[in-house]
Amino acid sequence: MKLSVVIVNYNVRELLSECIKSVNTALTGIDGDIYVVDNNSSDGSVDYIRDHFPDVHVIANSDNQGFAHANNQAIRQTNSDYVLLLNPDTVVFEGTLRGCVDFMDAHPQCGGVGVRMLTREGTVAPESRRAIPTPWVAFLKMLGFTRKYYMSHLPWDKPGQIEVISGAFCMLRHKALDQIGLLDEDFFMYGEDIDLSYRLLKGGWENWFLPYDIIHYKGESTQKSSFRYVHVFYQAMLIFFRKHYAHLSFLISLPIQAAIYFRALMALLQMLGDKFRTFLNPTKTKTIS
Repeated sequence: MKLSVVIVNYNVRELLSECIKSVNTALTGIDGDIYVVDNNSSDGSVDYIRDHFPDVHVIANSDNQGFAHANNQAIRQTNSDYVLLLNPDTVVFEGTLRGCVDFMDAHPQCGGVGVRMLTREGTVAPESRRAIPTPWVAFLKMLGFTRKYYMSHLPWDKPGQIEVISGAFCMLRHKALDQIGLLDEDFFMYGEDIDLSYRLLKGGWENWFLPYDIIHYKGESTQKSSFRYVHVFYQAMLIFFRKHYAHLSFLISLPIQAAIYFRALMALLQMLGDKFRTFLNPTKTKTIS
């Protein structure tokens, strides 16, 4: 087997269906298979996938132990050269998987690759390429200086070495995973891709960005509120810092913890403001971008 595609699903049946259709097309000519790990969805996802995509391997969990745990369940069942971790709120372009596989075949030191992620409007998502959030990079990002974090110096139309591969599309060499280990299940959601990418680099592997495309309907697979997202995301960053920068734990944890509560408070105030405006203008429909 050349490539196994792992998709973790939670209550996004329609998006998942479109994702699988695009993956099936993109797998044409590649010896590959698809695993769907369902984290106890209540929208009939499991029965739907089994009925409409009988060739897909389905792992139906009775509870939700997080994104990292679910991916690890499937990875342990794969027997392929490469494993692709893919969000269900994505559409994979026809030549993307072939291009990534060919690149990894030709570059044996490549441990993982990410691709050019497009928004629903067709614009390039900056998080397609990221730097490791060292204390300095994280500090700059919290201040709003994101050029270094998003590695903005790299061109979008050429392959380039990066530091962090997005978990929305992360193709990994199975041999590299055997060496560095699977996803860290201390990360329930968010941050596990940063940790895995960092461990790949520390293990002597290369992480690459490739100019092949997917569409990422960002965030729709998590059905998150802005308040919960901010809290969970920054808690994940705190786990990362404590794990890899323990010698600076006090200097780092204090400002990061402050950032968690400050950003969560801002998100809560925004949410309350939106509800108040909706109350004042009940006929006005809010547009989600």
